[in-house]
Parts: sequence; structure tokens; C-alpha cells
Amino acid sequence: MAGLNGRTIVIGLGSPIMSDDAIGLRVSEAVGRLGMPGVDAIQEAAGGLEVIPMVRGYSFAVIVDAIQTGAHPPGTVMIFDLEDFAGTVADVPAHDVNLATALEVGRRLEPGSMPEAVKLVAVEAADLQTVSEEMTPAVAAAEGAALDAALHVIAGFTGLSPTRRAS
Repeated sequence: MAGLNGRTIVIGLGSPIMSDDAIGLRVSEAVGRLGMPGVDAIQEAAGGLEVIPMVRGYSFAVIVDAIQTGAHPPGTVMIFDLEDFAGTVADVPAHDVNLATALEVGRRLEPGSMPEAVKLVAVEAADLQTVSEEMTPAVAAAEGAALDAALHVIAGFTGLSPTRRAS
């Protein structure tokens, strides 16, 4: 696709002071510390339409975030394709735009500059309401598994080895 740089962006979404919401930030930071060629990692306390400029120009995107479905035990790590959220794409006010809607808007506005593939690594959260720099034990314990999931996705996109140094 024209306008894409052949690189992968890993975006950790969340808040460092809202308990389990920090998981995406921490996993993205860990990816960044690995210094993988062709892989950039950023941490953002943003969402919705603000994601569009973050992914613009990248060939692949991995978004790591907390999710609260209530359908899985806290700390469960899941990998989703953007298409898994196709049913959630809706016409809503800009401040209510979810990730799937934002990326669909980006693809419509700038089809040649949006990633070829986007995957979401999500960790089932127990607490997204408490102001705390500490995650709940189950989510904190899942950080390594979430990192492994992100590295697995990167490997699928790029062929880079999904191994990491022991922490």
C-alpha cells in the first residue's frame, strides 16, 4: 500500500493512575525496551479519533489495552482482530468513538495511510475505577503473558522472533 513505512507501531493505551488501566502502557513500554528493529512503541492516555494520527503511515499496528467484559477472569489475555469489533462501528459523537470506529474513519479518510492490519491485545481488567498506580494482582501477574501476546502478534506481522529476555 502506498504511504506505508513497513514498520509496526505498538500503542499502549491507558492511564498510569487508574489501577488496571495501566496494563497497556506497561506492555508497550516493555516492547520498547526490547529495541526490536522496525518496531516503535508508544504509550498514550488517549483513545477514539486520537488514535488515527498515531497509526498513520505504519504498515501494522498492535494496540494493547485493558478491557472489561465480565466474561473472563481478570488477567485473561486476548488477541482480537479489528474485524471482531465491526459490529461496534457506529455514528456517534467524536468523544464517544471507540477504537474500531476511529480506525474505520481513518480508513475512509486516508485509505492509503492506514495500517494493512491492526490487532488488539486486551487484558481483562478487574478495576478500572480506582485511582491507584498499582494494578490488581491478577492483572499485574498477566503482564508477562500480555507482552508475549504482543510479541506473538508482531512476529505474525513481521517475522521477527517473538522471544524476550527473562524479566
